[in-house]
Amino acid sequence: MRMTHGWFDTQHQATRPNAVTIGNFDGVHLGHQAMLARLTARAASVGAAPAVLTFEPHPREIFTPESAPTRLTSLREKLEILRALGVAHVHVCRFTRPFAALPAEDFVRRILVDGLQARYVLVGDDFRFGAKRAGNFALLRQLGEKYGFEAESLHTVEAAGQRASSTAVRDALAAGDMATAAQMLGRPYSISGRVVGGDQLGRKIGYPTANIQLKHNRPPLTGIFAVRVQGLEQPDWPGVASLGTRPTVHANGRPTLEVHLFNFDQSIYRRHLRVEFLHKLRDEAKFPSLEALIAQIDEDARQAREMLNV
Repeated sequence: MRMTHGWFDTQHQATRPNAVTIGNFDGVHLGHQAMLARLTARAASVGAAPAVLTFEPHPREIFTPESAPTRLTSLREKLEILRALGVAHVHVCRFTRPFAALPAEDFVRRILVDGLQARYVLVGDDFRFGAKRAGNFALLRQLGEKYGFEAESLHTVEAAGQRASSTAVRDALAAGDMATAAQMLGRPYSISGRVVGGDQLGRKIGYPTANIQLKHNRPPLTGIFAVRVQGLEQPDWPGVASLGTRPTVHANGRPTLEVHLFNFDQSIYRRHLRVEFLHKLRDEAKFPSLEALIAQIDEDARQAREMLNV
């Protein structure tokens, strides 16, 4: 899969026609997947490569950072999923205030037509673009006729009895409803990252952990979870994970993802792993002593083993 960045100029334009869909694609949920399936099908029929135009950072992180949503996926995670779904080209457009001020027609001409050589453009039914979100699908279709590309919109996809959306996934994760989140995503929610060094406390108390580097602005879920881990010699390795600030051992800790793998004793430092969150066991809590924490970890591990049939 090809990846490009930034605003286009004459030296960095696409070298072949593209069929393009546009959006943040945070989480790549079932609604996104329906768009990508339609995109790849139409790309073949119009003789173009299936391409995604996405934005970094999220627009709300620029305009309303205090209320910007948590990221469901880091950029790397999003790219991994898009590649697996057949996307040939991802263009990551840096979202800045000057970019947001582009008039709607300038956005279409500079980015879609001159930059990506779009023959086909697919958007959601609520898509808006250009300065002050002035552009809508009707304008996109008009500009398609002017510049020579076909424009199509796709209706809402439902899952778990509601509209599939990144917001609905975030709400389910925040509530600890892993089943609903998985229905929305079409897969268990996961976080991937490299195993990095930690303070070795887990090893000292009999529960060695793999510390997974977090690339999210802040995690969309916290607590203790029964998990399975991808990226080891055996797929779906079972374990129990803690995602949070570890209040018992740190007064002002940063969010940390630690995974204790059952029946595992290998060095996996620097390995890239993906942690699938299957069941929430409890919220994070501050315990009065290390002994009380260890007793609770014993119970967490017992429950996780039971849920995962280990």
